[in-house]
Amino acid sequence: MHGRTGPYTPLSETERDEAAAQRLNKEASGLMDSDPARSEALLRKALSADLYNGPAHNNLGVLYLKQNPPDLYQAAGEFEWARKLMPGHPDPRLNLAITLERAGRVDEAIQAYRAALEVYPDHLPSLQGLTRAQVRYAKTDDKTAAQLDQIALRGESEAWRDWARAQKLKLRTP
Repeated sequence: MHGRTGPYTPLSETERDEAAAQRLNKEASGLMDSDPARSEALLRKALSADLYNGPAHNNLGVLYLKQNPPDLYQAAGEFEWARKLMPGHPDPRLNLAITLERAGRVDEAIQAYRAALEVYPDHLPSLQGLTRAQVRYAKTDDKTAAQLDQIALRGESEAWRDWARAQKLKLRTP
């Protein structure tokens, strides 16, 4: 095993198998809902092949988040890895925000939602998550009304669009 001491002990550049990690991550992605145990095994194998595969870390975090009960600590750790390895991608930041919100760390969650929007300003799931958290926890600001307008126009579903319109009306009501 190349003298490694654990699954997160980095391989040397010549020992990394990026192609295998990508293939295993893709296979695991397709099994996340139907066979989470197999998916997790494939993701661990992917990370053994290439510890620096950000999508595999992100997907492993999603699996931890989907467990019943969710393993928020492990999920957050994987999303942190993915965030560092995928600097221009909003998904690890969004997933970290969801994890922090579920853990009751609302201010940190709001910061993570904002971080996702910094790397991808038009990322609708991050905008929806941020705005929902601000409304839910009474942390609205001078941008919330405009965010609600965007969701009312572009929301991922009719339910999101209806929610945004209803929240906008509540903001106007003293």
